[in-house]
Order: sequence, then C-alpha cells, then structure tokens
Amino acid sequence: MRGSDATSGSLFSYVDVEERIPAAHPLRTIRTIVNEVLAALDGEFEALYEGTGRQSIAPERLLRASLLQAFYSVRSERQLMEQINYNLLFRWFVGLGVDDAVWDHSTFSKNRDRLLDADVAGKFLAAVLRHPQVRGFLSDEHFSVDGTLVEAWASIKSFRAKDGSDEPPGPGRNGERHFHNEKRSNDTHASTTDPDAKLYRKGSGQAAKLCYMGHALMENRHGLVVGATLTPATGTAEREAALDMIVRCSPGSRRLTLGADKAYDTKSFVTDLRDFNVAPHVAQNTTNRASAIDGRTTRHAGYGVSQTIRKRIEESFAWAKTIAGLHKTKHRGVGRVAFQFTFAMAAYNLIRMPRLLAAA
Repeated sequence: MRGSDATSGSLFSYVDVEERIPAAHPLRTIRTIVNEVLAALDGEFEALYEGTGRQSIAPERLLRASLLQAFYSVRSERQLMEQINYNLLFRWFVGLGVDDAVWDHSTFSKNRDRLLDADVAGKFLAAVLRHPQVRGFLSDEHFSVDGTLVEAWASIKSFRAKDGSDEPPGPGRNGERHFHNEKRSNDTHASTTDPDAKLYRKGSGQAAKLCYMGHALMENRHGLVVGATLTPATGTAEREAALDMIVRCSPGSRRLTLGADKAYDTKSFVTDLRDFNVAPHVAQNTTNRASAIDGRTTRHAGYGVSQTIRKRIEESFAWAKTIAGLHKTKHRGVGRVAFQFTFAMAAYNLIRMPRLLAAA
C-alpha cells in the first residue's frame, strides 16, 4: 500500500533528543570526554565571570560549539548558529534542548572573546591530555616537533613601510600597488591590518606571504599532540618554540628523544637539547654544510624509528588546515590566532579518540 505524503501537523513531540542520536555515533565518546574535561575546568571558568549582572553564554557551551565548528568545517559563526538551530545532533552536543533559542552570531563571538583573552585553549588542551582515557595513549619518552605556516587574514597590499615612505595603493576597494624594485623587510615594514603577521617565504621560488607560524609537539606512540603554540613567522621561531615545549615535559634524569626535520639541524639547537638530556633525533642537513648530528646519534636504531614516525605530525597540520579551517586564519593578532591553533590541536586529539578507544 502506498504511504501518505501528508505533512504531520502535530504540535508536541515526546521524543527526547538523546534518543535521536545513534548509540554508536563517535560524538558520544567525544562528548563524554569533553564534558568531564569541562567539569575539571569549572574553577577556571568561575574566575572569568563576575558574580552579578546579566547571564552570558555558558563557557562550556561556547567550547562545545567551537569544537563542532572544527569537526564539521563550518566556515563562520553565522553558519554555525544556523546549523545549531536546525541540526538536532549539534543541539544535543552543545547541550541545547529542542525548544531552546539559539544565540545571535555576534553575541556568540563577543562572548567567546572572553575565552580568547584567558588562554582557555591551552588549558583545555592540557585538561584533555590529563583525562584518564587520553592519558593512557600518551608516550612520556619519545616526541616529535615541527612547525607550519598559518596564513594571516591580511592582504599583501597592506604591507607598508613603517615610516610611510612608500606609495599607497591606488583608490578603490582593490587599488593597484607596484612592488617592483622595492625591498620589503619585517624590520622596516608591517601590515596595516594585522601588525603581528610577518612576511615569510616558504622556499626559494615561492611567493612571500603574511603568516604566523604554528608549532606542535607530538608523542610518538599514537601521534597525539601534547604541546602547541603559535608565534610570528621568523627564521628561528621553530627551534625556539621546540625548546620551550620540550622543556615543559621535565625530562629530569630520564632521557627523552625528539624527532625533527632538517630545519632543526643547527649546532646551537642540538647542543641545547643535549643539555636538557634530550636525544636530538634530528634529520641531517648536509647540503653545502656539515651536519650537527653525528654518529653518536645516528648509530642507534631508535634514530631511524624517530625519523619515520616524526612525519606523522604533518597529519595534525593537514587536518587543522583542511578540516578545522586553519588554512587561512580569520582572526587577527598573535593571541587570537594562537587560541585558534591550540584549540584545533585539542580538537584533533578528540576526533581521534573514538577510533583509538575502539581499537584498544
């Protein structure tokens, strides 16, 4: 018998949103971990808000919604609010009932600014790593480090001389600008729209772009990110950030290993690692020079293993850029972009947990 195409006009629904979500949906595992992590950060959130005044959006809901934005490649806060409004899965994950009103996108962004200023992303990543279900997958001896460029939300035409001596762009929304025979340097020039962004050229023959540089420290057992930071893009930023992140692991009397690519093969960096009791499993750079890595390191079998595993750190960068929207940041300033990068690394760890727990 043919079914009816008549639209149901029932006024009330007696099905709970919880029953609409499949029992095996991966977001169930992630939501359990996230809720416990947010409960552990309750004291941090309490310190951010006054005891009186109008209620704001709960920080727990702000962070859950931001995770959805990273997981599902939602392009903007406006689209995120639209998705939460009609998507029952999104409502369930954030913690909204069917009848609860969704916030205006500008209200959501303004309330999230409070979290940007309090380094909540770094605390959230640390809390995720302390969670019992996550901690069991982490190695505390073998690590890898790398950096990646994050394109700034600024046009190359905004890169102007600090003293105002260069010619301004032509009139109009996209005025022409001639850079021929003009030498540009981060010491003498800066972007008028994002002063923290630095002009950086990835390699010879490639165009220079206004960028930041994100840095990640990965444990080698399962490839989870255990440290993340973001700095202006400079020639020494990768090595400086690597030292800062590996020191936080407090090697003490235990000897750690740190895998890295050729960009880290400098005498000063290798010496600093050895002073910190860290074995420098750095790829040798022998192009027109002598490598700082010698037989003391390369003769061990673990060196070859580290060189193979360290490449997995690119997976976290690729996910953050293609899925979490970090190919070109939509924020301006080191603090805001650092929040987005660190939060994306925490989201990468969380998105991998359902599969890791199922395999275990």
